[in-house]
Amino acid sequence: MTDPPSGNPQNAYLQEAAGAAPQSAQRRFLEAEGLRPMTLFLWAALLGSLVGLVGGVFQLTLTSITDWTENLAASFAGGPVLWWLIPTAFSAVVVYASFLLVRHVAPETSGSGVQEIEGGLDDLRPLRWRRVLPVKFVAGLLSLSGRMVLGREGPTIQMGGNLGKMFGDLFKLSNVDVHTLIAAGAGAGLSAAFNAPLAGILFVVEEMRPQFKYNFLSVHSVLIASVMSDIVLRALMGQLPDIEMPILEPPPLASLWLFPILGVFFGVFGVVFNKLLVFTLDFFASLQGWAYSLTGLIVGAGVGLLGALRPEVVGGGYEVIPLALSESIPIGMMLGLFIARFGSTMLSYGSGAPGGIFAPMLALATVFGMWSGHYAHDWFPDWVAHPQIFAVAGMGALFSATVRAPLTGIALTIEMTGNYELILPLILTCMVAAIVAQGLGGRPIYTVLLERTLKRAEVQDA
Repeated sequence: MTDPPSGNPQNAYLQEAAGAAPQSAQRRFLEAEGLRPMTLFLWAALLGSLVGLVGGVFQLTLTSITDWTENLAASFAGGPVLWWLIPTAFSAVVVYASFLLVRHVAPETSGSGVQEIEGGLDDLRPLRWRRVLPVKFVAGLLSLSGRMVLGREGPTIQMGGNLGKMFGDLFKLSNVDVHTLIAAGAGAGLSAAFNAPLAGILFVVEEMRPQFKYNFLSVHSVLIASVMSDIVLRALMGQLPDIEMPILEPPPLASLWLFPILGVFFGVFGVVFNKLLVFTLDFFASLQGWAYSLTGLIVGAGVGLLGALRPEVVGGGYEVIPLALSESIPIGMMLGLFIARFGSTMLSYGSGAPGGIFAPMLALATVFGMWSGHYAHDWFPDWVAHPQIFAVAGMGALFSATVRAPLTGIALTIEMTGNYELILPLILTCMVAAIVAQGLGGRPIYTVLLERTLKRAEVQDA
């Protein structure tokens, strides 16, 4: 026989602690959150699946185009004296076509587009998904197939966020739920780019923290979308980590003091990286007349020529990272390659071409990490058994210093390499890199880019 309900506040507290929340509290919770939880979670699952599908098709299409162009270039190599004109002309044409699409159809698709999503979450930038989705997909493919030093994560994050806005508009969802789906789509986009669902979740929670509205439903919607995106991507692309490399043993505890030193370098470099990136963006934006009109053609031709003569200097980094990690690149060339790729990264992203910055940063960090790890191995062979440990730590550190999101950098690096045992040196390096960058007055790159975008919009509207 059950006891009758009691008006005793202690009994009510015990009932709530046991999971039986008062009906009025449940009702208030649901009314505050907009849609019923299961309905919003269903939208998030559908959104994540669609983002994973779009991201997978984007990768497969890009791979097909890249393979075709490489085979074409190989068929001419060693032939006529001017064989390098073929890849140079191809890159010039496709990158120029990408620029025309961006400038004349959807200017907001320039660059990575992450700042546009953050601006949309703050209601500072409109998310025009009807033009952004096709232009970012096609222009992103053209730009990346032209060997620009850009990553696929920019297109997938911006397309993911805009797909969330599309869901909200088509199905007449509330503003609260649209905001949640935009954030969930962006996280799913990062998950689809790198096969890294945890990084996709943390990217929203950490990097987009000023714009993201935290609550139970929004956080779990991001989780669901990122997981579903990765499931679909794995079904299309396979389950191997994005970067194939040996699983390394953790370094001895006595060697951990080396990683904060590496973090100091990447903290300083991250500040320099951000400042020069914005400087390059401003330089290209200041061009007038024919120089402005032909930017895509000139930059595309330059990148294409570099790709024909020194292929490791261009491209998003997906080719050079495994080469560096396998020590296929002579150590004497590593520092020169680092400097050359730094320049090509500034040129490619600064020009305003559509594409992400994460992958080029990871490539830079890998190359410098291998170079410094080689000497650390020579000097401290008992402490640094594998130079690759410095490369893995460097990937997360540069991300942490530039984006100022160390948790995301740690998760992204671990998921991409599969080296979960390196968590401790990775945390030390990322933590120090972020602290040094903050101490030097550096600002998160996407905060700076969003402010720059808003200022340019004010000037154009004036």
